[in-house]
Amino acid sequence: MLKKSTFTATLSRHPLDWALLALVGVLYAPLLWHWVDGWLNKSISLQHEYFSHGLLGFPFAAYLAWSFRHKWQQLPDRCHWLGPLLLGLGLSGYLSGLGDWANLSFPLVLAVLCLSLKGRAGFKLQSFPLLLVLFATPNQIPYLIEPYVLPLQRFIAAVAGFILLQFGVDVRVQQIYLFVNDQLVEVAPHCAGLKMLFTSLYVGLMLIYWVGLGTSRLRTSLFVVGIVGLSIAGNVLRNTMLTFFHGYQFNDAFHWLHDSWGGEVYSAITLVLILYLARWIQSHVPASLSAFEIRANESV
Repeated sequence: MLKKSTFTATLSRHPLDWALLALVGVLYAPLLWHWVDGWLNKSISLQHEYFSHGLLGFPFAAYLAWSFRHKWQQLPDRCHWLGPLLLGLGLSGYLSGLGDWANLSFPLVLAVLCLSLKGRAGFKLQSFPLLLVLFATPNQIPYLIEPYVLPLQRFIAAVAGFILLQFGVDVRVQQIYLFVNDQLVEVAPHCAGLKMLFTSLYVGLMLIYWVGLGTSRLRTSLFVVGIVGLSIAGNVLRNTMLTFFHGYQFNDAFHWLHDSWGGEVYSAITLVLILYLARWIQSHVPASLSAFEIRANESV
């Protein structure tokens, strides 16, 4: 007799778990498709486009949740009292007709499943996949923090103007505006790299878990600082190029980098650099400050 597949065996032993998961899938499939289609075709709102890192995060979260299945099965069936309470809140958000409430009900309902089936232990086991889902769920946080990005916009405009001056470009900087040949380029919040910063930090969170940087506060701190630095430096370079292209009427190059697949190339290069940064820190940075002292004593 042929041995049952792992999936079939798991399904036969835990029908309730899979039935509830299938129900959630049916309820949220249209919403998830709306997100994915909007991220791929840029047909979603600007604020919700900030969460396109969900294209990477959702599959990774699903993979992690599946990899935890053996530990999940070993947990005793237990319903935490928060499960039914949060279920009512999640269903209210789903049925409210309000976009953000419906969006946020998705990670909430997934958390309810964990609490209701395996209690606090199940929620703790799946906490990282749930965190990835939450941080990739579209909401209005980018809109709320945009007013506080003005110092970053000014900094990027000033540095981009300084770089152009070094190459003999007649550029004038006013707050967040750059003028070249009477052509205006604005370093708007979206153009200040806020979306790329969101994506970089999200991918950084995935790498911290994947390569084990989270076991060291020193490595984690350096990695996060490095991510922010790479994101800002990359965006300074991008805005410098956009200003040059627009000022000298290289319209095809401007639209390629601003609106077309040039932006995807810029994003891909940034993410590859973040991956190399994680590997470099893992190889060259000790796990703690005390390790630095040990190395220093050994060198003496």
